[in-house]
Amino acid sequence: MPPNTTASTGQQPGKSGRRKGRKARLVLIVLVLALIGGVAFGGYWSVSTVRASFPQTKGTLTLKGLSGPVEVKRDNYGIPQIYASSDADLFMAQGYVQAQDRFYEMDVRRHMASGRLSEMFGKSQVDNDEFLRTLGWDRVAEKEYDTKLSASTKKYLQAYSKGVNSYLQGKDGKDISLEYAALGFTNDYKPQNWTPVDSVSWLKAMAWDLRGNMQDEVDRALLTSRLGPKQIADLYPEYPSGRNKAIVQEGQYNELTGTFEQGGTSGTSGTSGTSGTSGGSTGTGGTAAGSSSGTGSSSSTGSSGSSGTEGLQSQLTGLTKVLDDLPPAVGVNGDGIGSNSWVVSGEHTITGKPLLANDPHLSPSLPSVWYQMGLHCRSVSSACQYDVSGYTFAGMPGVIIGHNQDIAWGMTNSGVDVTDLYLEKITGDGYQYDGKIKPFQTREETIKVAGGETKKIVVRETNNGPLLSDRDEELVKVGKKAGVNTAAPDRGDGYGVALRWTALQPGTTMDAVFAMDKAKDWNDFREAAAQFEVPSQNLIYADTQNNIGYTLPGKIPTRAEGDDGSIPAPGWDPKYRWTGYIEQDALPYEYKPKRGYIVTANQAAIDPDKYPYTLTKDWGYGTRSQRISDLIESKIKNGGKVSTDDMRQMQLDNSSEIARLLVPTLLKIDPENKDVREAQKLLEGWDYTQDADSAAAAYFNAVWRNILKLAFGNKLPKELRPKGQCLWVKPVNTTGPADEADEVRECGQRDPDQAQPDGGDRWFEVVRGLMEQPKSDWWKTPEAGTRPEAVNRDQLFRRAMIDARWELTAKLGKDIDSWSWGRLHRLFLDNQTLGTEGPGFLQYALNRGPWELGGGEATVNATGWNAAGGYNVVWVPSMRMVVNLGDLDKSKWINLSGASGHAYSAHYVDQTDKWAEGELLPWSFSDKAVEGSTTDKLVLKP
Repeated sequence: MPPNTTASTGQQPGKSGRRKGRKARLVLIVLVLALIGGVAFGGYWSVSTVRASFPQTKGTLTLKGLSGPVEVKRDNYGIPQIYASSDADLFMAQGYVQAQDRFYEMDVRRHMASGRLSEMFGKSQVDNDEFLRTLGWDRVAEKEYDTKLSASTKKYLQAYSKGVNSYLQGKDGKDISLEYAALGFTNDYKPQNWTPVDSVSWLKAMAWDLRGNMQDEVDRALLTSRLGPKQIADLYPEYPSGRNKAIVQEGQYNELTGTFEQGGTSGTSGTSGTSGTSGGSTGTGGTAAGSSSGTGSSSSTGSSGSSGTEGLQSQLTGLTKVLDDLPPAVGVNGDGIGSNSWVVSGEHTITGKPLLANDPHLSPSLPSVWYQMGLHCRSVSSACQYDVSGYTFAGMPGVIIGHNQDIAWGMTNSGVDVTDLYLEKITGDGYQYDGKIKPFQTREETIKVAGGETKKIVVRETNNGPLLSDRDEELVKVGKKAGVNTAAPDRGDGYGVALRWTALQPGTTMDAVFAMDKAKDWNDFREAAAQFEVPSQNLIYADTQNNIGYTLPGKIPTRAEGDDGSIPAPGWDPKYRWTGYIEQDALPYEYKPKRGYIVTANQAAIDPDKYPYTLTKDWGYGTRSQRISDLIESKIKNGGKVSTDDMRQMQLDNSSEIARLLVPTLLKIDPENKDVREAQKLLEGWDYTQDADSAAAAYFNAVWRNILKLAFGNKLPKELRPKGQCLWVKPVNTTGPADEADEVRECGQRDPDQAQPDGGDRWFEVVRGLMEQPKSDWWKTPEAGTRPEAVNRDQLFRRAMIDARWELTAKLGKDIDSWSWGRLHRLFLDNQTLGTEGPGFLQYALNRGPWELGGGEATVNATGWNAAGGYNVVWVPSMRMVVNLGDLDKSKWINLSGASGHAYSAHYVDQTDKWAEGELLPWSFSDKAVEGSTTDKLVLKP
């Protein structure tokens, strides 16, 4: 569920905000150092400040509002299991306990979701707040709470808030966390009471990071400045359905009834012309309103382009800049978000009951986005309905992923397309739609700024959504040049950019969380899942009765024929409006498949040729999912049985699919230079496994990174390349041969963790498709210094091998015996507000790491790295779990960090070493098992 993250554990205020606020926060940093320095040297005030925020975990506390006593049992990792006799008491206690461990994280998160970061961190966050206020997550959450959620859900949210506020009562900031003590030096910020809407708002932040293909939509448009339609199509190949299987293989869409049905794979698919479906494709190379980019496809640089395309490129660059600066919630701003989940039925397991595994891939954060917890009614009844355990979000009641006494479930991001960008023709106080001028919907937002002046902004909305372009001056200036076709309205003052997104409408996802937590069987689960509107997730299922299943829920739009949502659309044309939403009964699902297992790892939910609706044009390409399927098949072949530890070992699989494809060719190349030949020999006999101590993995990944840079990265527009990468290129608006005087120096503009080519499995497919075209223009690259020119595939590979050898010599030393993948591929866990910059001692106090990791991009053990930006880990399996439906007490779990958000707590990162080693912890569920693992017990009394 992600979510390429991060810090949902104290959300970072944002990259550009940190830069802008560097001077303003210098005093804060110095004073925090003084505070922590006092801790280090035993100063009484500092030590008492740190200890004041640690939670009480033993003895008895009075909690006004409880109807009866509640027990909080913690194990030696500080993981709480709560026991109560009513639903309200259960969720009130959950709020109290999560606030004990994570309130600072919760507070930063709600300020982000509501566009109020400036209240905590000052003027450096005003730009971020303006953008977030324009999206209006908190306003939507308030409508959701008022009009959409059930009475019982509201009751639980109110109880949760009451528990949080009971914890806050009578406490100053320094009594809650060390970070508040630091903030207190620079402003008079004081934490406010928690509200039910604060919890609902977090769902919007989560949905933003899991929003689907919006970044691809932007990137396709940006590419038109330098690449032609054919070249862009090269970079977005079709899903390899013949090689990598979709999730659903035994279900089918019934065109006559308009429903999806369980059945064989030979069923007849619906037609692309079905009413309300997305039956056609606009292709990947056009501009927003369907005009040609004006670039050719014969040259790998595609240097020519129309001024209209240049304008759209610049406009979307402004949008990308804003998106890059936003603090991520649970992922890398929509990029790189993945996850693995799979379930194996009892016929193929040692226990005779299903095993279910899940490991969502999100950005590394400290503390982890997840909070492990059990919520137990002493006796399950109508008065107290829950007995559930798993992973929660601090700030939200209920369990998001886990199991109850009857069923287990996991999630991966479906990636379905639920966002569209629209160009809008702005005229005066309105915008053009269907040949008429419609007035904007407007609202005024007031942004309070710690230590600064309050700022007011006006948010304008069209019938497609809020105008994101109002939040960036560049978007206003270049909107006059946006590429459009001849039927478009006159440019006038230019075009704006609006966002239509399903999460900007009130929904029922919070209802779904509670319904899943108490579901008893497949029918209950499917009914609950139907309420999980945003973000759309792949949900896998298993139960103690030996059933397994998969379902795709979500509010997923349908588009008119000819619009596949892959590029920005003209907002003035009614035919580009959404035509409706796919009915829940028509969405893919699978129950008790004959093969005996189901794998979801962000691949296509169903073969696009067997389904009438376009769910997205930007699935993951199935590298991880197919590897997992192959591992399961190899285990159950000839009657083999899968164990809990087998599932764990599959989660740790480090095999590189792209290495398997490229290494045989790399070994045939004669690099000539003896030092490069020495590195090449590392690949001889290598099994393509990317273990942390592997020198071969280090060299191969360096070669892969340099292949991508030479073949593609240097040919992409500056808006997609990483900051700091500067090239001499031919200007976009020129044609014909260029001499040296014609070229201009262009530097990359994207954050390295977001840049392209990122090296993920889309790029696997790009390179796979070009391997049989050794003379493709993509393989051409000019000489650079002493590096030779390349005019074909093998010459470019030789050049990449040379560049990789000297890159690693600089990074790891000349002696290849000292090389290892882990020395390059390191994980850092940073406190996301005060630990992301400043003097080394501050970072030492709040941050942890590095850890040297195995795994890699698009492997099952998905410790992702961005090949355009470097080798450090940018997303990880944020948790791992294996649920044993035969004996729930034999289930296993692990978190990325620990239960606590307090920097000096014993439970701050006490799970990380084991996580890095691939270990799992015992997961107690039954009363007896929980009691046996309890080390601390706190009783909350009315």
